[in-house]
Amino acid sequence: MSYVIFGRAIKNEYLAIGTLLGTAGLAVASLSGGKKDAAAPSGKATLEQVKESVKINASSSEEEELFDSIKKFIADAEKESKH
Repeated sequence: MSYVIFGRAIKNEYLAIGTLLGTAGLAVASLSGGKKDAAAPSGKATLEQVKESVKINASSSEEEELFDSIKKFIADAEKESKH
């Protein structure tokens, strides 16, 4: 069987192949990703951004002490890693 498109007879097989290739082409195009204009930020800048964006609010004095001890631990670990 065939269909008449723009005055020409086109077989079902060709329509099926065209549909599959068109679908695959659209999938590849949509998954390929965009262009990356900016260079990747360094690890230190990203770490600073995370520290600034994550705010920790303690609801009690015990939590505040815990957060302070965690911050001190992280600061000490960063100092040791630099040496």
